[in-house]
Parts: sequence; C-alpha cells; structure tokens
Amino acid sequence: MGMGIVYALAAGLMWGLVFVGPLLLPGYPAALQSVGRYLAFGLIALPFAWFDRAALRQLSRADWLEALRLALVGNLIYYLCLASAIQRTGAPLPTMIIGTLPVVIAVSANLRNARRDGRLPWARLAPSLLLIAAGIACVNQVELAALRHDPDADLTRYAGGVMLALLAVACWTWYPLRNADWLRAHPDRSPRSWATAQGVATLPLALIGYALLWGGMEAAGSGFAMPFGPHPMAFVGLMAVLGLCASWLGTLCWNEASQRLPTALAGQLIVFETLAALAYAFLLRGEWPRPLTLAGIALLIAGVLWAVRVRPEPVVATEHGA
Repeated sequence: MGMGIVYALAAGLMWGLVFVGPLLLPGYPAALQSVGRYLAFGLIALPFAWFDRAALRQLSRADWLEALRLALVGNLIYYLCLASAIQRTGAPLPTMIIGTLPVVIAVSANLRNARRDGRLPWARLAPSLLLIAAGIACVNQVELAALRHDPDADLTRYAGGVMLALLAVACWTWYPLRNADWLRAHPDRSPRSWATAQGVATLPLALIGYALLWGGMEAAGSGFAMPFGPHPMAFVGLMAVLGLCASWLGTLCWNEASQRLPTALAGQLIVFETLAALAYAFLLRGEWPRPLTLAGIALLIAGVLWAVRVRPEPVVATEHGA
C-alpha cells in the first residue's frame, strides 16, 4: 500500500505537467500538441522496447489490441480534448473538472470491481468523496468568479472548453479501469513493459495523426509553419519533456500503483495530478492562490488522507440453490 501511494504521487507530479504545456505554446493547435507529445512518447519507448523485447514477445495479439485501444483513448483523444479545453479556458478550470476523476473513478470502480478488489464501504468512503468534491467546488468558484468579472471573456469559447474537459473526464474514467483490468489479470507481467507496450502502440497512431494533420493544414492553405511550427526548438523540447516525463515515466509509475492498490483507491489518488497541475499553473501565472482556492486544495488533501485509511472488504458471493 505504501509503495503504491508513492508511485501514484510520482505519477501525479509528472502528469501535472501536461496542464501547463498548452499555455507555453498558445499559438500551436491542440491537435498538433497532442500528436507531437505522443510521437515523442512512441520514439522514447523504442529503446526501452529493445531492453524489454523478451517481455514484449510474450504479449498476444489481444494484448497489443488492448494497448492500442488504451493508447488511442487514454493518450491521443484525452490529451486532444484537454489541450483544447486549456487553450479555451486557461489551466485552472479544466484542471478542476479533471479533478472530479477521483470521485468518478472511485464510484465507477466500486460499482464495477467490488468482486475482484473488495468493496470500499460507502459509509466510510462517503466522507472522502465529499471532501474531494467540496475542494473542487471551492476552486471552481474562484475561477468562475474571475470569469464573470472579465469583460473580454468569450462565454461560448469557455463553454466549449468545459464540454471538451468533460469529454476528457470520460476518456480518463475509461482508461484507468481498463488498464487496471489488464494489469490485475496479468500479475506476472512487468508494469514497465506494459507502459512501453502502450508507447509502442501509440507511435503508429501519432504518426498517422501527424501526417493527416499536416496534409489537412496544407490542403486548407494554413499559414502555420509545419512540421514544428514557428518555434521549433521550444516545440520539440517541450514535446520531448512531456513524452518522457508525463507519458512514459508517468504511465510506468501509474502501472506500478495500479498493481498494488484497489482500483477505487487508486482512482482517488489521481487527485495528486490535480494538485500538481494547480501548483504549476499558479507558478506560471506568477500569483499566489486565493484563500478559497487554498481552502479547496486543503479539502482535496484531506479527502486523500481519509481515503488511504479505508480498506476494502471482501465481497461474499451469494450462492443460489435449487
């Protein structure tokens, strides 16, 4: 349990980087940032694939198809939606919408995986979920108040960003549940090699996406300087950092956590990503969070600390006799 929590914390610290990436390259299309990040992830995974070649050979065709599905939904589509949302609304609002994931995943896993992982008692889980939800509400209140006082705010653009962030939540509710299914079904397999397999599966998807995006922009007569945009060194450098830290290392740490923790508890620990993303966003803004934001962060932390004290109870199968 202890090492599982440490791995979840490390994954959150690295995943938080993806919330500031779109703000560092505001003139770059979100689609280009998505395929660029995962092209870097796929290329970084190739040398690791060589070292893990023996383990990767053990993967069946069904395993590779699952890695491909996880890569498509949990990587490319998720980050496309998230980067688009951040460019429309700024980082804090999508961060807190994504911050609902601990609640959504915990509830989904408790309904879906109780027989496998044990059931976290709702009565003992409820205070944790309420604390996390209250923390999210506090931070959202601050961001919405700032939006109402901004005379230049484009409400339609913000609404679109909110919808994209909700779609990202749907993608990343599906991803950890399915990823945990595979890891728990294959306890003898290395989480590192499974992270590498997802990187390898991402590479062809990212290459196809990059080619389609480039061709589409050329056909539309876009003046955007492909393939690396107007700031190629900044773009390539940022994509490499995100590909290594947020994608490969983050996925590795999350896989390690998923093999050690019940899915419902691991889902709540995604709150570390939210806290890291908020810290990075406010550092980038160069301002200190407001008191209500700090109260919300404290509530999030309290919810996590409460959650790690809850232990799953085995579910006794009901026998039906004639």
